[in-house]
Amino acid sequence: MMVLQSLCQWLYDIPTVAALRESDDVFPILETLHVLGICLMVGTIATVDLRLVGAILREQPVTSISKALLPYTWVGFGLMLLTGLPLFAAESMKLYGNPALRIKLLLLLLAGGNALLFHKTSYPQVAQWDRAEAIPARVKMFACISLLLWSGVVVWGRLIAVFRAH
Repeated sequence: MMVLQSLCQWLYDIPTVAALRESDDVFPILETLHVLGICLMVGTIATVDLRLVGAILREQPVTSISKALLPYTWVGFGLMLLTGLPLFAAESMKLYGNPALRIKLLLLLLAGGNALLFHKTSYPQVAQWDRAEAIPARVKMFACISLLLWSGVVVWGRLIAVFRAH
């Protein structure tokens, strides 16, 4: 815990980070861009997941939807990462013990692991179930887990502010 606290203190003390923290303009702009990045990334992922479980766009091939949305997913991820890191640095001393942040980061890791496992084990067979009447159960399972994990990331991300206030 001392190593994490020391790292957070070091980040907190960087002059540009202090300037960001004290800015009345830049900090809220970064927060807004961070939320927009999350919306873009989670929205595109949820669209594909909902297609996989058969809830939406059943007439559209999964490969077409994935191909169309993947660039936006990466833009959302990049925006989320590029804004989230300086936001964390600016408030690192307030956040390093925040249980909501820790849960959000854990859920992010699990969501990334779920996506990696899906792409390594199931997605290579997408051509077989691209237009099939029924998507395989394991694919639906990955999609449901993804929806739950990303929903958790969003909820626990919002709860960071609640826990920070206490």
